[in-house]
Amino acid sequence: MADSATPTTPTPGADAPVSRLTEVKDKITVPVVDRTGADKGTVEIDPADFGGKISKQLMHEVVLMYLANQRAGTHHTLRRGQVAGSTKKLFRQKGTGNARAGTKRTNKRRGGGTAKGPKPRDYEYHLPRKAVQAATRMAILSKFLDKQAVIIEDLALTAPKTKEMVGVLKAIKVGKKTTDKGEKDVTLADVSVLLGTEKLDPNVYKSARNIDGVKVLPAAEFNCYTVLKQKRLVLTRSALNALLAKK
Repeated sequence: MADSATPTTPTPGADAPVSRLTEVKDKITVPVVDRTGADKGTVEIDPADFGGKISKQLMHEVVLMYLANQRAGTHHTLRRGQVAGSTKKLFRQKGTGNARAGTKRTNKRRGGGTAKGPKPRDYEYHLPRKAVQAATRMAILSKFLDKQAVIIEDLALTAPKTKEMVGVLKAIKVGKKTTDKGEKDVTLADVSVLLGTEKLDPNVYKSARNIDGVKVLPAAEFNCYTVLKQKRLVLTRSALNALLAKK
């Protein structure tokens, strides 16, 4: 995150822990553009509207929860009592010159069972609802703070047109990168993007769903993991207003 944020000062003492909570007090300026990439001014974001604090630890825990809840948990291995094969002792205990051996279903032999292998289980768990909501606000605030967000005046489409959506993404510049041939503009088409709309817009969704790295979500369905996963956050003005009204 940007260095303009000020970490909270821990309680004085020899063994005082370092706080992972960052307070953001100064207003954040976010650029506003239209569909052609033309500059339309800026908008000021009050950090207090998104909680005014960022906790890396809380966001980390919420992301881990989200990923754990996606796991199918269908892994299954066979123990020595479940694999096919005889339980007969391979050869007598003494007199053969070989190391002692029992059944061929032991985990020490090829084709044998697995010792303490994984079994089907449910990985799902849930953190408190308010903690998850706070982490989502922190993720959005961190995008504003890191200059990884942009506001677009209007993204309405008359019909589903992937080509038109790609043109919009290529028109909005978000930075520059140095190549062997010199500096090159970086556009939204070059990075992963989360497009936030006020409500579910079928035309926008259908236009962007086949574009690699682009995800479209209504503002009400944002979550910490999705916001942090995408490199850039693009909000329509109405989506921003919806987020501010949700505080």
